[in-house]
Amino acid sequence: MPQSLFSKMTVPLTALLAAGALMGVATGASAEDWRGWNVHPDGYPNSLALKSFADEVSDKTEGRVNPRVYNNAVLGDQPDAIDQARSGALDFGNFNMGPMGPIVPETDVLSLPFLFNSVDQMYRVMDGDIGQRFADALAEKDLIALSWFGSGARSFYDTDHPIEEPDDVKGLKLRVMNNDLYVQMVDALGGNATPMSYGEVFQSLKTGVIDGAENNFPSFESSNHYEVAKYFSETDHLIIPECLCVAKTSWNALSDEDKSIVRTAAQNAAKEQRKLWAERVEKSREIVEKAGVKVNQVKDKSAFQARMEPIYQAFVEEHPDLESLIDDIRNTQ
Repeated sequence: MPQSLFSKMTVPLTALLAAGALMGVATGASAEDWRGWNVHPDGYPNSLALKSFADEVSDKTEGRVNPRVYNNAVLGDQPDAIDQARSGALDFGNFNMGPMGPIVPETDVLSLPFLFNSVDQMYRVMDGDIGQRFADALAEKDLIALSWFGSGARSFYDTDHPIEEPDDVKGLKLRVMNNDLYVQMVDALGGNATPMSYGEVFQSLKTGVIDGAENNFPSFESSNHYEVAKYFSETDHLIIPECLCVAKTSWNALSDEDKSIVRTAAQNAAKEQRKLWAERVEKSREIVEKAGVKVNQVKDKSAFQARMEPIYQAFVEEHPDLESLIDDIRNTQ
């Protein structure tokens, strides 16, 4: 009877071991299915570039890595997504450097108002040695920056009047991203900074909870904020890069060959994003102007910049080790 019982148990035990082996294979395969975070909607320049990145990686690795991009922040807001990528729960993402400061203090430099004089200058900075310094800082926090996207120049828009000089901001309740530097910026201009999530802005503009916000033309248009806020003033006060970042755990799991493929695909995606972005800026501007938005360009920004000096001084006092980085960026032509 013991022999009979052993014989009966052998078959299911063998089957169980085989199933376990198959499960191990399946688990290995699923590790190749990368999940990527993106806040933007379908058809947005960043979304199209990320799709190209995913397709190129999947094709060139012959399916060893299959990235999938999840748009519209369906995997959580940016702070959550950054934490997920750092822990390896997400494999990659397109992250703006604005909200990155609490995790990577060096990136707060990129949120200093009027740091860059143009979008093209920002690209030159981030594609060179200075950009690598930021990439090194991100790597220390388990994020591998493979390329830099643009997010245009951010400007103020509101429901009340054009902003042509600093005093025009006085008294306005303006939504800003959740970063103390942006709060300081608006305060220095005499406005009332109101950090809130992006999804709340439209209704808040409509109901008068806030008077305005600040962003770039594509976001202003795609969010339909232009339907409520009829004044867009080109202050270009913030030009903040974004990274295409891969989780360090996902990156380290790649072979050297696949690392090269993924990095090249990320750099190609950045080229595409920048081109599509420039085209989208012009298209969005045309759309909002046709809808009746009054757009004014602030050509002389010196008065605005003068109001920012206390912010720079306080920042350097708090982060003396970053003063040379600020100088290097400002001196890059």
